Amino acid sequence: MRFTSLVVELIRARPRLVVWIVVLAQAAIWLFLPAIFYGSPPGNLAAILAFGREYQVGTDMGPPLAFWLADIAFRAVGNHVFGVYLLAQVCEIVTFIAFYALARAIVGGPQGVLAVLLSMTVVVFSSPSVEFGPLILARPLWALLLLHSWQLIGQNRRSAWFAWSIDCGLLLLTTPAAIGMILLVTGFALATERGRRMLKSVDPIYALLVIIVLALPYLIWLVRADVLALPTLPALADLKARALRWGVVLGGLIVATAAIALLAILNSRWFAGKTEDAPIIYRPPVSPLARQFVYFFAFAPAIASSFVSGLFNLDRAFGGAGVALLMSGLAVVVATGDLIPLRRQRLLRSVWALAVAAPAALALAAALFLPWTSTTEASTSLPAAAMGRFFDDSYERRTNQRLRAVAGDPELASLIAMNRRRPHLLLDATPQRTPWLSVAKFNETGGVVVWRAQDTAGTPPPDIAQRFPGLVPEVPRSFDRLVNGRQPVLRIGWAIVRPKGT
Repeated sequence: MRFTSLVVELIRARPRLVVWIVVLAQAAIWLFLPAIFYGSPPGNLAAILAFGREYQVGTDMGPPLAFWLADIAFRAVGNHVFGVYLLAQVCEIVTFIAFYALARAIVGGPQGVLAVLLSMTVVVFSSPSVEFGPLILARPLWALLLLHSWQLIGQNRRSAWFAWSIDCGLLLLTTPAAIGMILLVTGFALATERGRRMLKSVDPIYALLVIIVLALPYLIWLVRADVLALPTLPALADLKARALRWGVVLGGLIVATAAIALLAILNSRWFAGKTEDAPIIYRPPVSPLARQFVYFFAFAPAIASSFVSGLFNLDRAFGGAGVALLMSGLAVVVATGDLIPLRRQRLLRSVWALAVAAPAALALAAALFLPWTSTTEASTSLPAAAMGRFFDDSYERRTNQRLRAVAGDPELASLIAMNRRRPHLLLDATPQRTPWLSVAKFNETGGVVVWRAQDTAGTPPPDIAQRFPGLVPEVPRSFDRLVNGRQPVLRIGWAIVRPKGT
């Protein structure tokens, strides 16, 4: 009797169920891992919450939508960062569900599952989804934009125009890379006959009006803030270094697809047993237009984003690796053929699970074991909740008023600004970045100034002392990290700026 594994039968019979299982499992890992093992949010998530608390239409960190949503999620669960972690995983779920809908429309449900599994190894490995922000929010919007673009171009569904315009408008409110994403979609439409026929209708005019209405507040802010000037192009002498940067960023994107390459090699005939009767995942033939669509959006975003990164000397792909590499799994599935045999299934499952779980394992090791092997401080080890409670209570006891603002060391101040009272954040070294509060206003309304203490007296650094003359330091406060290990105790110097009239 022929035996086929339950996984293969589920892929064939219930492909949507398989997608939901793997997507929810991956989301659960990245939801509970930081909630349990992180003492403070990763990256600049604390700053995102501080900026989102002010509900500015625009800041130097980019369009406002991600910041607003982060603050709403934070407040929805009682001013706890768990809400932001949950929001990040909702974005991941929407990304892969929309991507599966696109893949199913092109290669069918069973092979669409394979496309999701392959792309998941790239997106999860190259850019984990814990640090919510514009790059994370752009992923589901990009997946939805591709889905609705294919419905317009490939399936001639005029009803998708409204959803397409909403995707574009929200992208413009999310990331500066949105213009490039929309231009890629428009460029593909202009390059194909069916796309040009679609653009000749009156529907694009209505879609453009919807996009303008959605993005109008941010566009007005850009004009008023006088930041619409084109970025400065590099000098001729810097072109070699910028070309090298382009190659480095593009090479990083290629390395991020290593798991897909490994899975393809292991599934090839080279490693197949002579007597192995591999099950086959079948699809209907893919049209030439669908192939062009998949290949274009598998390569063009990666090349364009890495080129922009190299041109302007950015550290990572412009728009994020999760956007640039989203279509890579579907491109491999389309290139493989109408019949995809699954050889050495146990090995394939093990390699896939390792590729998906490796980032979570590395994050867990960094949180629990890195402090014992290195003196380098992990940003997620700082006790944000304890710091916020202490400085909030100390200020209220000294002044009989609630803490309204915090300044000093940007990292420490951002973490303290997450406490239940949500004080304003002042970046006193660069006050133009926090236009809702100035140093003069801070000195008038009062607040707490914090820094990393270098001595037992808690002497403030010279730059902070210069910006806040007459600062009287308090006795430094020591905090234990989640795991101290070989690292010294975290000692924070602080001082209270009393409100005027008290």
